[in-house]
Amino acid sequence: MKDRRSFESGHHRKFLVIVDDSKEVESALYFAASRCQRSGGHILLLYVIEPDNQFWGGVRAVQIEEETNKAKALFRMFRRKLTLEGFDDVVVEEVIREGKKVDGIRAQIDEDEDIAVMALGASTDAKGPGPLITALVAGATAGKFPIPITIVPGDLGIAQIKSLA
Repeated sequence: MKDRRSFESGHHRKFLVIVDDSKEVESALYFAASRCQRSGGHILLLYVIEPDNQFWGGVRAVQIEEETNKAKALFRMFRRKLTLEGFDDVVVEEVIREGKKVDGIRAQIDEDEDIAVMALGASTDAKGPGPLITALVAGATAGKFPIPITIVPGDLGIAQIKSLA
């Protein structure tokens, strides 16, 4: 495990938020933005494209292009939402990776020594907190993850999140 360098000169503490089209992403995003405003730091939005291995050549390229366009649209939407909620001063970085989601997250953390915390929004669905939280905190990586994970309840409103962060 690499040491984090987020507090060294020339570095910035980053809050990692995994982007997809689930409702709970907003909870994680607003929590990370609130923490950045209160304590300094940047947000790193990460979208991981999980390509379908059944496709060949051109079809796969089309799928990757479509997913890249979707990621960019989500990034734009989340930046607008941040601005509307008063977080326009928070620095946001956007990264798109390809591969299995958990592997892509780990690779991004390994490559960027400024990532200090990951914020995840928990699903309000009765089935559980969501597949990503389950994979990260209850799967093979439980207890071995290289950074702290903050799990934000998905049913908190923006005012509640701001008061907690």
